[in-house]
Amino acid sequence: MIPATEAIERFAADLEVLAPAGTLIGVAVSGGPDSLALLLLAAKARPGEVEAATVDHGLRPESAAEAAMVADLCETLGVPHRILVADWIRSPTSNIQAEARAMRYRLLNDWAIERGLSAVATAHHADDQAETLLMRLARGAGVGGLGGAKVRRALSEDVMLMRPLLGWRKAELAAVVESAGIEAVDDPANRDPKHDRSRIRAWLESSDWADPVRLAASASALRDADEALDWALASLVNSRIRHDGDTLIIEPFDLPRELKRRLLLAAFAELGAAAPRGPDLMRAMDAMEEGAAVTLSGLKLEGGSQWRLSLAPPRRV
Repeated sequence: MIPATEAIERFAADLEVLAPAGTLIGVAVSGGPDSLALLLLAAKARPGEVEAATVDHGLRPESAAEAAMVADLCETLGVPHRILVADWIRSPTSNIQAEARAMRYRLLNDWAIERGLSAVATAHHADDQAETLLMRLARGAGVGGLGGAKVRRALSEDVMLMRPLLGWRKAELAAVVESAGIEAVDDPANRDPKHDRSRIRAWLESSDWADPVRLAASASALRDADEALDWALASLVNSRIRHDGDTLIIEPFDLPRELKRRLLLAAFAELGAAAPRGPDLMRAMDAMEEGAAVTLSGLKLEGGSQWRLSLAPPRRV
């Protein structure tokens, strides 16, 4: 039940970049091949510094037994384990994957805080990055949406979420589990064609030219570009946005369109307005660049050489 030395050393090097030795780490383990590989590698790379948790979403009849299987494996490995049972007020009937993800991260964060863990690791890998990139391309996402998952981000003020396997292929992780002689959970939802990700995954597996590693590299480059744009935005907010009473004035001249868009979103946030949907914002920008005035997310937007944003007057009933 011990992964190959080369795999352990590779994982240890990847993990060291994100969490130095001595950091108490939680790993999220569903029982699927990806997360089982994460568990096996982490247990050997960081003995005594790893705990595991399995979220039982209660959305499939098999979920309780799968969580118990992971608990048994963790006992064999000497890794403390907790089953986190979803506390739905009402089980989701639409957008199930997104609802389950939000529940999972909330439970994992609470568990990590309770256990004094500095970080929680998930098993997202290069194939996941490629799938996400293709899904968002199909939806017309901009630079910010195409960057894929970050290798590390804050789960809360107290807990870091990290993804040490983003440089690994799904097949490599499956090989780790297979070599350990463990039978992973097979979640049929991963193949359900009603989910966009499942259809894209099937297409990638059958494609003889789309390379997930190269797609993941493109997603990483786009993430870097997004962060560079945010860096540029930070100085522009101070020099290109000013208050005139209750009105915010943006000076958009000579700026690339993407930076205009980000300045506009910063102004929405400054005025306490909800960020509009991407297509709605782009239509508003088109109108403002023509000098027109529009209303969006409760704000009045006036175009021209200067863009003026203020609270829209209440609608007459």
